[in-house]
Amino acid sequence: MSITRVGIIGSGIMGSGIAEVAAANGYEVVLRSRSLDSAEGMKAGLAKSLDKQVAREKRTAEEAAEILGRVTTATELSALRDCDLVIESVVEDLAVKLALFSELDGIVKEGAILATNTSTLPVVEMAMATNRPDKVCGVHFFNPAPAMALVEIVAPITASDETMAAVTEFATSCGKDAVAVKDQAGFIVNALLFPYLNNAIRLLEGGVATKEGIDSAMKGGCGFPMGPFALLDLVGLDTSLAILDALYDEFRDPNYAAIPLLRRMVAAGQLGRKTKLGFYDYNK
Repeated sequence: MSITRVGIIGSGIMGSGIAEVAAANGYEVVLRSRSLDSAEGMKAGLAKSLDKQVAREKRTAEEAAEILGRVTTATELSALRDCDLVIESVVEDLAVKLALFSELDGIVKEGAILATNTSTLPVVEMAMATNRPDKVCGVHFFNPAPAMALVEIVAPITASDETMAAVTEFATSCGKDAVAVKDQAGFIVNALLFPYLNNAIRLLEGGVATKEGIDSAMKGGCGFPMGPFALLDLVGLDTSLAILDALYDEFRDPNYAAIPLLRRMVAAGQLGRKTKLGFYDYNK
C-alpha cells in the first residue's frame, strides 16, 4: 500500500500544519477547504512559514519553493479523488465527521486510506460510516504539526494490519515518532493531559492562585514549556471543552467533568488565541 499523494481537509492551523509536514517530506498534497479564500489563505500561511525558515537559514529558498509547489488547493471534495491517503482535520463534532467520512467514501478511489486527526472521538464510528472500515484509522498530529514530534496512530478494531503499517510508515517518513494506540477516548496524551488542565481551572475558580501564578508554578516547578492556561489558550477553549466532554462521556470520571468556568468562557466566545481573548488577552 504505497502513499504518494495526500489529501488534507480543514482550513485551520492543524490542516495547514499537516500539509506543510507532508509536502516538506516529498508528498504531493491537495489542501481542501470549503471556500477558495480560506484554501488560498492556508497556502499563503504555508508560504509565510517557509519564508521564515528561509530567513532563519533552516531551508534554502529553492527548497521552500519546491515544498510550496507540491501543494495545490481545492474547494471540492472531488479534488481528493486520486489521493492515496486523506486526513481530515475539521471541527471536533462526531456528526460532522460521520457525514464527511460517508461522503468521502463515495468519492475517493478504492483502496485509499481515510484518516481522522481527531484527538478524542471514536474512530470506529467513522470507519463504520464507510464501506471501507478496514481502511479507516486515526493519524493524530499535535499542534504545531511541523514542530511536534509525536503522531498517535489510532487503530480501531476494524482497521487492517496493512492500513496501520501504511500510515505508520507515512508518519515515520515525515520524521515523526509514531506511537500505536487503541481506539479509546483521549488516546494517550489527552487522556493524561486534560485532567491536569481541567484541575488547573478548578484551582483558578477556587481562588487558590492567579492564572499567572499557576502557569509560573508549573513551568518553574515541573519544567513544562508553558503553563496550563497558556496551553488551553493555544489549544482553544472550545476544543478543550469538546475533548473533556468526550472523555467524560466515555469514562464518567469526575476528573473529566469540565469546570463551569470553562463552559462560561466558551459560551462567551472567549476561545483563546483564535479569538484573541481567552484566559489571556492577545489584543495587547
